[in-house]
Order: sequence, then C-alpha cells, then structure tokens
Amino acid sequence: MSTPTPPSTPPALPLWPVWLVLLAAAGTFALTMGTRQSMGLFLGPLNTATGLGLGSISLAFAFGQLWWGLTQPFAGAMADRVGAGRVLVAGALLVAIGTVLTPLMTTTLGLVLAIGVLSAGGAGMAGPAVLMAATTRLIPPERRGLATGIVNAGGSFGQFVMAPVAGALTLGLGWVGAMQVLGLLVLLALPAAWVLRGRPAAPAAGAAPPLRTGEAVRQAVADRSFRLLAAGFFVCGFHVAFLATHLPGIVASCGLPLQYGAWALAMLGLFNIIGSIAMGWAVGRWRMKSLLSLVYAARAVAVLVFLLAPKTGPVVLAFAAFMGLTFLSTVPPTAGLVAKFFGVSHLATLFGVVMLTHQVGGFLGAWLGGQVFQATGSFDIVWMIDIGLAVAAALLHLPIREAPVARPQPA
Repeated sequence: MSTPTPPSTPPALPLWPVWLVLLAAAGTFALTMGTRQSMGLFLGPLNTATGLGLGSISLAFAFGQLWWGLTQPFAGAMADRVGAGRVLVAGALLVAIGTVLTPLMTTTLGLVLAIGVLSAGGAGMAGPAVLMAATTRLIPPERRGLATGIVNAGGSFGQFVMAPVAGALTLGLGWVGAMQVLGLLVLLALPAAWVLRGRPAAPAAGAAPPLRTGEAVRQAVADRSFRLLAAGFFVCGFHVAFLATHLPGIVASCGLPLQYGAWALAMLGLFNIIGSIAMGWAVGRWRMKSLLSLVYAARAVAVLVFLLAPKTGPVVLAFAAFMGLTFLSTVPPTAGLVAKFFGVSHLATLFGVVMLTHQVGGFLGAWLGGQVFQATGSFDIVWMIDIGLAVAAALLHLPIREAPVARPQPA
C-alpha cells in the first residue's frame, strides 16, 4: 500500500519577481513620502499667501500627521481583506487630488481638508502599513529583513529626489505650480498597485481558523511588548514630523540661505537610504529591540551636539545627514517585531495600529514646533523635549520580549 505524499514546500520566488515587488513597493513609497516630506518647503509661501500665521498652517500639517496614522489601521484591514492593489490605487489618487488643491485653499479649514484629510489620508492608504505587509507576503522569509529595509529606503530616496525637484520647480514655476506638479507625479505609482495586488492566503486544510481582525487587535494591545514597541514609535513620530515640517524653518532661523533648507531635507532622505538598507541587513543578525534602542539613543546624542555646535551651513548639513541615518531606520525592526510577535496574517492591520501611535507623536511634533516658535521665536524648548523623549524610547525597548506571542486557545 502506498503512503500519501506529504505536501511539498512552495518554492522560493525567483529573483526577478522579488525585485519587481521591491521596485513597486519602494517606488510607491518614494512618490508618496517624497511628496509629503517636501511640503515643509511650502510652509513659508503658504503663510505669506494666506496670512493665516505659522500656528494655523502648522495645525493643518499636524492634522495631516495624525490622519496619516489614523488611516493606516483601516487601510491595513482593508488590504488584508480585499488586497493591497485597490487600496494603493485609491491612496495615490487621493494624494494627487489633495496636493493639487492645496494652493487653492485660503482658510485653515481648507488647508486641513487638502493637506490633512485628502493628501495625508491617501498617503496613509499607500503608506508603510500596506506596503510593508504586501512586501512581506510576497517575499521569501529569509529575505524579508533586507526587503523591508529597501522598501523603507524608497521613501527616503523619494525625499532626497523630490525636495530639490520641489525647490527647482518653485524657482521655475512658482510655488503654486511646483506643488501641483508634485501632486501629478504621484500618479506614477498607479502601475505598482497591479504588482502588489493580492491578499493573505487562506489557511491550509486542518489549520486553526485565523483570528478575526478585532480579535487580532485585542490580542496585540493586551501584549506588553507590543505596547512598549508602540510607545517607542510614538517618539519616532514626534521626532520625524518635527524635522520634516520645521527643518527648513530651523535652517532659516539660523540665518542661512533658503537653499540650505531644501538640501537639508535632501540630506535627510539620502542618508536615510543608507540607514534603512543597513538596518534591513542588521535586522537578520542582531536583536531588533537592541537596534531600536541604539537608534533612539543616537538621536538624543545628535540633537544635543547640534544644539551646542555653531549653526553654520556645513554643520546643518552634517546634522541632517546623521539624522537621516536614523530617520526612518526604525521601520524595518518595528515591522519585523510585529511580524515576529503575531505572524503576517494581520500584519497590515497591526503595523497600522503601531503607525497610528507614530502619527499621534507626529501630530504633536509638527503642531508643537509651530506653536513654540510662534510664542518664543526659537525651537529650543522642542529640542529639549525631543532629547528627553529619545532617551525614554531607548529605555522602553529594553524590556521587550522578542518572541512569538502565543495565540489564546478557545475554551
């Protein structure tokens, strides 16, 4: 009597589909993140054109940070259910519409709608929660660490390219034309949605039924390590949004020419490419929680050194370059830990929850920066808060238990 043949393990994907997936995901992130991270260059012209004041305009940017995070758990749940492709198409269209409409808005409410709801919401739908989950599902497990680093680097490459492009377009077309051209460029991400389409595979016969989305979220929130990870990502959001929104203003407050603001943003993006890929490589070799503690501690030291240093052009660019190494390098180990805790079935949803805490911090970083500068004429208070939060985040990651979380069994 013959014995049944056990099911074979699915073969690893060939090299070219892997790189096609990475190109699609990284390219989408480059276009959406590059456009959003270049918006700080238009804060001054928006203030001059509308006369609303830096505090009111910062509110629109800050709401965008918050809405970007609020969108991602729902976008992730939708991608887990119907596939990433449809969600990415909707996201790219919303980013384009919101960016094109922004120069036409003359009130705080209008700016909140265009920047904070349409553009930021679309970027959330085509953001890291959906992109990282789609990439993780389509890439063999042994390549996932480096793959998430490459996708993350795509956002940084977009910032590196789009900031100088935005500056050049502003000189040639004016700030209104420049912003609208950036919005149209986002539509180049639409073909990537076809490559990244798909949703999680159904469980194998005889396997335990998958958790429903609400059950998966409740299980994650009840886990102490997940809460510590989310708290650290809150700090990352504060830091990233403060720099992305106010770095051109920080450069201007140092008495440096306008082009230093654009190149400082570009240096953030360029060096984050290096930092993201290096972190993706490191994720497979060292404990992810230790890498995150190191990143947050390095940020605290760098900000302190910058505050004590003379504010010359080379110092500003060197500071931007160093901060770029840590800017979004927290994403690969954070996504990796979520996948390690709970698997990939609900990765888009659960990483979206973590991204929500990131963007609550982002709201505070963008909004508080504008409020403090308007009240004091300086960013020093925000820098001090940033140093304290970075030290706290470095300590918060140490107690994380880096192991899969046991699924609760039904009674």
